[in-house]
Amino acid sequence: MSNNVHEFERRIESEPPRFSFVLFVAGASSRSLRAVQNAKAACEELLAGRYELEIVDIYKNPAAARDEQIVAVPTLLRKLPAPLRQVIGDLSVRQRLVASMGMAAA
Repeated sequence: MSNNVHEFERRIESEPPRFSFVLFVAGASSRSLRAVQNAKAACEELLAGRYELEIVDIYKNPAAARDEQIVAVPTLLRKLPAPLRQVIGDLSVRQRLVASMGMAAA
């Protein structure tokens, strides 16, 4: 193998995992707003610079919720790293959020 391949493999192994989340909310309800605030705060504190957080309002985009089979809101999906994980609720219990989303090992 060439040095470029070894360098690439070493860089992949040393880089912390990137996280990709989608938070499904229902309009601007107090529960939805708390979920957005809690998700952003946890991501910034634990994954700063290593995450993407997309907010999807099911009132504006019901097809997205249907495609992901969302049955309750707010729901946070972790798309990356695999496997897919989800947490339902306003995400106010930080310990549950961190454990469920695998953020502690990041």
